[in-house]
Amino acid sequence: MAAISAQRVAVAGTAVTYQSAASGGDTAPVGGGLKLHVANGGASPITVTVVTPGTLDGLAIADAALSIPASGNGFIPLTSVYRDPVTGRANITYSAVTSVNVAVISD
Repeated sequence: MAAISAQRVAVAGTAVTYQSAASGGDTAPVGGGLKLHVANGGASPITVTVVTPGTLDGLAIADAALSIPASGNGFIPLTSVYRDPVTGRANITYSAVTSVNVAVISD
């Protein structure tokens, strides 16, 4: 599992640096204004899952799962609902990682 750092987007613009999605998943910071950007450069769609650790009245809260088409992009807001109580970070998995790049951006 690789740790992704947040990159702040400046008012004048920012060239965001991407990293390859890790086959064992990634972790990312959570909080207001943070978003996970996933760029799928592969020839097949993938699913990105952000684990929702917790329950509501004893019932598990569903994980966030986003399907990203081949050669497509997607964003998931990394709100505090995804905060792992042990690490304080979001846990992210991918159905495939070949040609998949990720970045966490902040307003």
